[in-house]
Amino acid sequence: MSTAEITAQFDDLRARRNAIVLAIGQALYGSATVIMFTTAGLIGVQIAPSKAWATLPISAFVIGTAVSTIPAAMLMRAIGRRPGFMLGAFAGTIGALIGVYAIYTRDFQLFILATVLQGVYQAFAQHSRFAAADMASPAFRPKAISWVMTGGVAAGLLGTSLVMFTTDLLAPVTFAGCYAAMAVICTLAIGVLAFVDIPRKEETVSAGDTRPLAEIVKQPRLIVAVIAATLSYGMMNLVMTAAPIAMIDCGFTTTTAAWAIQWHVMAMFVPSFFTGQIIARVGAERVCAAGLLLLAAAATAGLLGISFGHFAVNLILLGLGWNFGFIGGTTLLTECYRPAERERVQGLNDFAVFGTVAIASLTSGKLLDWFGWASVNIAVYPTVVVALSLILWIMLKRRRRAVAN
Repeated sequence: MSTAEITAQFDDLRARRNAIVLAIGQALYGSATVIMFTTAGLIGVQIAPSKAWATLPISAFVIGTAVSTIPAAMLMRAIGRRPGFMLGAFAGTIGALIGVYAIYTRDFQLFILATVLQGVYQAFAQHSRFAAADMASPAFRPKAISWVMTGGVAAGLLGTSLVMFTTDLLAPVTFAGCYAAMAVICTLAIGVLAFVDIPRKEETVSAGDTRPLAEIVKQPRLIVAVIAATLSYGMMNLVMTAAPIAMIDCGFTTTTAAWAIQWHVMAMFVPSFFTGQIIARVGAERVCAAGLLLLAAAATAGLLGISFGHFAVNLILLGLGWNFGFIGGTTLLTECYRPAERERVQGLNDFAVFGTVAIASLTSGKLLDWFGWASVNIAVYPTVVVALSLILWIMLKRRRRAVAN
């Protein structure tokens, strides 16, 4: 690779500007997602054929993400990051408008379509964390990823506030106002993402600087990175999807549930202000391990009681665990591929993540309906044990290699 190519590849000044734009885009996308996660299960309770299918809209959202991740990655490779992000936000706008109509007509199948399109939006938006790393030097990369994730702090405040203020905006049709607000947010995101400044891959790297995908995915660190991110996201989704419905079942109001979700989302993203620095200091593996332990602590809090305090602590610890586990796994993944390989690996990673999350969200409703809130939390423990064992394995593997050298 020539000096000019290296200069184009690593440009921390542009990476900082992009991280700021992407953080704003992440705040808008996150707000739309918070609205959907807070209300979709409750809407499902109202219009689904049975309560057991109440979380199907959220599952459809995640399935929409899973099936769109690889096409989104390939499309961004062909047309570039900026138009890809804008196209994703446009899908979100259409999905939100369909959602308004579906709620008015109590059409459950049409509401499923609305959440699928929101999932397509997420498939593109999830590339924000990778896009932040595209131009960043190895030293700045964890911080760039972390900066983008801080957009979720604004999402936690804006999204849940909008739920509270727009739930009855279009009364007597509950929640239709939430999806009208979502349409406005997605439209604003299209304008913000027009300022993304990332050259297409062909302009910065040699097309021949690639390895076969089969060779890439055999790397132990890549396997563990994908599993850590997948299980962190999956278990967070499993519990968070069921939490608002469980709270309503326990006698809490929609507003109270929205407050708990707000604290959860804040816990998911506030640590992003310093997660990058922690990773730079202690390593991605240790941060992932800490996140998984926090997920186990969240499950324990959920098993100890059903007061508002128990739900709040459960959701706060769940958010913290997701932040450390998911950002740590994402950072670990960026160490396992070359620039020319990024879209294929990122698409494969997100397909694994959101395929698992789709299963988790659908399982969440079934577990809650059949066995209760406790069963949702108990399901967290086995996955934490598996992921922690794999992280310990690669840490010991690295230590043995260091001793041998």
